[in-house]
Amino acid sequence: MYGCSMPYPSKIVLQLPLSAPEVLALFVERCIAEEVELICVVGPEADEIEDEIDWLIVGDGSNANRFIVTTAHSNEPVDQVVQFAAAWTGDGGPAEAPEIVHL
Repeated sequence: MYGCSMPYPSKIVLQLPLSAPEVLALFVERCIAEEVELICVVGPEADEIEDEIDWLIVGDGSNANRFIVTTAHSNEPVDQVVQFAAAWTGDGGPAEAPEIVHL
């Protein structure tokens, strides 16, 4: 849940729908600051929320260090997306369990 003081792992599954869409930008900034590598968006309107997250990450495009891989999963069950995220190794790092986040 958002607002937790524990740092995020490198992989996040953002489960929709958003109950607090006003905190999406803060969530993305926290993910950047904590070096999250993957955000999988799952649920209704996942494509639209993923696009919004991408724009929040890229900003004006002047900072190449603002990068997170994002994926959208509108019609997939959460457990399947969690398995996908767990298996994702990004830059060759170890496979680890993602955190499911609700905003």
